[in-house]
Formats: sequence, structure tokens, C-alpha cells
Amino acid sequence: MAGPIAKVIAQAVVMGISILARAIPAAYGAALQNAKKGGIDAAKASEGIMGRKKMRLDEALMILNLEKDQVTAEAVQKQYERYFAANSVEKGGSFYLQSKIYRAKEQLDEFIKEQQQKDQQQQKSG
Repeated sequence: MAGPIAKVIAQAVVMGISILARAIPAAYGAALQNAKKGGIDAAKASEGIMGRKKMRLDEALMILNLEKDQVTAEAVQKQYERYFAANSVEKGGSFYLQSKIYRAKEQLDEFIKEQQQKDQQQQKSG
């Protein structure tokens, strides 16, 4: 008796999975189209859903113990090396903290690059 019931249950499960397999990509595509209509770039829309989120500048500054006016490539590198080494897994540190320190450095490097570009544009226009 368990044989026919198991067969019916298996067919229902397979049918449910096949419906979901078609519905989820269709819903994702519709969400991207709606985002485009709303003026959002598809790459940015999918980044928020599927990609990693960028660390905020204030969080990066806190992690590396810097003030916004102290941000230079040398200061960021010095603090990065100090905290990354202090949280080394080999020394009993935390991989999670190391990854946060790495992401903070990455964010501050990007901030420095943007500041340099702004300075160059101001020099050209001024």
C-alpha cells in the first residue's frame, strides 16, 4: 500500500519543483524589468539582490580606527597591516575580523581614488 502513496507523493513533489524552477527565474526577470523601468541600472539592481553589499565609509573608518581627514594611502595601509596581522588566524585571531578589515581597506582605497579624481577635475576646471 505504501508503494502507490509514495508514487503519488513523489509525482506531487516533482511537479512542485518544476513549477518553482520556471516561476523563480520569471519573477527575477520581471523584477529586473521593473527596475529598468524605474530608472535603475540592471547591474546595480542585480548587485543588491545577488552581489555583495558595499561597506559604508563610516564603518570602514571605524574598523581601521581612522578619521575622515586622516585618510591617506599610507595611513590606510599602516592600519590595515597592523589590524590584519593582529587578527591572524595563526595567532588565534578571527577570519571574520580579517575579512572586515580587508573590506574596510578596500572601501577606503576606493574613497581615496574618488578623492584624487575629484581633485584632478577641480584642477582642470580651476
